[in-house]
Amino acid sequence: MSVQEYLEKHLLSRKIEEAVNAAVRAKAPDPVLFIAGHMRRAAPAVITRVRARQILDGHGAPAVEVELHTNKAVHRASAAGAGAPEGAAADSAGDSGRRKILARSVADAVRVINDKVSEALVGMDPQQQAQIDQAIMDLDKARHKAELGANAMLAVSIAACKAGAAEKEVPLYKHIADLVGKSATTLPVPAITVINGGKHAGNGLPIQEIMILPVGAKNFEEAMKMGSETYHHLKDIILEKYGAESCNIGDHGGFAPNISSISEGLDLVIAAVERAGYNGRIKLAIDVAATDFCFGKKYDLEFKSTKKSDQNFKTADDMIEIYSRLCSEYPLVSIEQPFDKDDWEHSKKLTTLELCQVAGDDLLMSDPERIKRAVNEYTCNALVLKVNQVGTVTEAIEVVKQAKDAHWGVMVSHRSGDTEDSFVADLAVGAAAGQIKAGAPCRGECLTKYNQLLRIEEELGSEGVYVGENWRTASAS
Repeated sequence: MSVQEYLEKHLLSRKIEEAVNAAVRAKAPDPVLFIAGHMRRAAPAVITRVRARQILDGHGAPAVEVELHTNKAVHRASAAGAGAPEGAAADSAGDSGRRKILARSVADAVRVINDKVSEALVGMDPQQQAQIDQAIMDLDKARHKAELGANAMLAVSIAACKAGAAEKEVPLYKHIADLVGKSATTLPVPAITVINGGKHAGNGLPIQEIMILPVGAKNFEEAMKMGSETYHHLKDIILEKYGAESCNIGDHGGFAPNISSISEGLDLVIAAVERAGYNGRIKLAIDVAATDFCFGKKYDLEFKSTKKSDQNFKTADDMIEIYSRLCSEYPLVSIEQPFDKDDWEHSKKLTTLELCQVAGDDLLMSDPERIKRAVNEYTCNALVLKVNQVGTVTEAIEVVKQAKDAHWGVMVSHRSGDTEDSFVADLAVGAAAGQIKAGAPCRGECLTKYNQLLRIEEELGSEGVYVGENWRTASAS
């Protein structure tokens, strides 16, 4: 092929002339850079390959990282594992065995991504998120994404979402807002972990987390300031009361003092809030994770104790009385997973009392069918969205819409042992979730989400609105 034939085939002369004319019209201070950018935008982006690898999450456990290549750039995303492997083999394997099982599942996912997924996505436009996600879903027809794994699917989907945002030359949260069909202007209230218990800490506290919500802040930056200051005052109080050995932290970065009473934990947090000077401006929330200590139809509040008194074996109705008392005695505005994952009856009883937000985690599993049932039966009034339970960005957006249509609260959540990917921060803004749960102001995989939200708020400037007291009813225009 001659030079002239090559130029004519690719219309280079015309394209270069258009770029030069555009630079002249724009009076570009650096015409070479302007022309280069113009030419780059003139060529549509297409996916050229997808590569995956095994990395380590915040607990040092195997996780999936994906690099999605286009003809213009490389976009990276990662997703935490979907949790501990289930089944009799996993139950009898111990921590080391479970880690090996998880490593094998991640290795299998990496192979599938590098082969089947990459082949399916090559040539696709990264801006077409729904089409990309459908192509991924078509490769795994199993229930709960059992073949490929929801976390592996999510890593690919997030990488594609980042590529789509880059092609549109907009921030990731704005691209997500476009996919939702809204504008991205609202900053969520952070549900900041300050005390860990349950299976996420070695103390006697049965519930998994005590969190603070800085609803009285004027913006997200102040909310994180309030949260961080309270967290550090809490450390001082624990140090004074229990000694240095009680200042260790749990899985989400919350402190793990040697306490066994929910009230004792809430009292510590209230004292920290008051010492920080934020009394009345910070509300409290708890993640009970009650499935972890439900045995039959009763709840063992001493399930971690080696010296059981048999006085803390509670019925579901007993637990409702406990929650009612806590809501009356403390500024407790949200209770997550208050009962076993299959106890729809008592979750409904608590919700209908309208004492606080009742957020479904294990009860819903971010599953559209379970959400639909919960909406119809009024079993809870908020969704805890864990995107790697869903599988793709498109599906995550759909369940957020489902929850918001029911006038529920939406709490976008990280996972235990999450990776340093900050996608959920952009998702919380893009989907106007109103709430984000990303752990304590302590661990790197937690802080990366909060720091991203600080950047987003700065970028939004006067357009950004911190939802504050409207944390349950946040919406976007």
